[in-house]
Amino acid sequence: MPRPNPPRADAVVITCEHGGKRIPSAFRDLFRGRQAQLDSHRGYDPGALAMARQLARAFDAPLVFSTVSRLLIELNRSPAHKQQFSDATRALPDDIRERIVARYYTPYREQVEALARRSIAHGRRVIHISSHSFTPELDGEVRTADVGLLYDPRRSGERALCDRWKKSFAALAPELRVRRNYPYAGDSDGLTRYLRSLFPASKYVGIELELNQKIALSGGRRWVMLKETVVGSLQNSLQRPR
Repeated sequence: MPRPNPPRADAVVITCEHGGKRIPSAFRDLFRGRQAQLDSHRGYDPGALAMARQLARAFDAPLVFSTVSRLLIELNRSPAHKQQFSDATRALPDDIRERIVARYYTPYREQVEALARRSIAHGRRVIHISSHSFTPELDGEVRTADVGLLYDPRRSGERALCDRWKKSFAALAPELRVRRNYPYAGDSDGLTRYLRSLFPASKYVGIELELNQKIALSGGRRWVMLKETVVGSLQNSLQRPR
């Protein structure tokens, strides 16, 4: 039986910055010989968009996503970050890089920001879930988690939600390895940190959801169950008092 959506005091917003590996036709020559890179975790986040869509349906929430590869431009990095452009695009002339920013980066950021501002203006706290996935092994290190919940520990609303969410995971699927601020720090450069700079903790809660790509790429019942558990555990967590 479906659980009720969160109270109207909260407005859920779902985003997916790395939903695909598409390269627009104008830039395909830059990526000749790079298909393996595009197909890898460096090109996109396998499973992240499917998860984002399921969350958006479950919460009747707006979904902002991109299927353009992060190797063209990294939507989850600030303009000053050295990884905003990849080794395929970093050396492009300034005017071309500015065109990429204007076409793909700025509209994406502005759309997410506008959704948050609109909800806050109507007296609602924003719960922003940014859907990602991580490679099970990086530089020889095996990641020891199935799910990561990334947040800024200095913001009590984010810390409290992730505490409840982790406990709810344990109740619904104790076999899942769920870790907080793993495999990345939740307060590092990214879209959620940018939005935290705009909105107070009482109005904005930004969580990056990280799923192990091993599960997403294997598909089957385990992947279906993981997506269902993510949704159910978040629904349980948002029904509880702040």
